[in-house]
Amino acid sequence: MSKYVCTICGYIYDPTEGDPDNGVDVGTAFDNVSNDWVCPPCGATKDMFEAL
Repeated sequence: MSKYVCTICGYIYDPTEGDPDNGVDVGTAFDNVSNDWVCPPCGATKDMFEAL
C-alpha cells in the first residue's frame, strides 16, 4: 500500500497508521478512504493528495 502526501501542507497519509481520530482504520488503503475525508492538519480534500 502506497503512502500519499498532501500537496498543500505536506501531511503524509500512511495506510499502516490510518487516521483513527478521523474514522479511518489502520490498514486502510488510500483508495478506500472515504471521499469526504479531509487532511487532518489543513482540511484539504482527498483529491489534493499525490502518491509518494
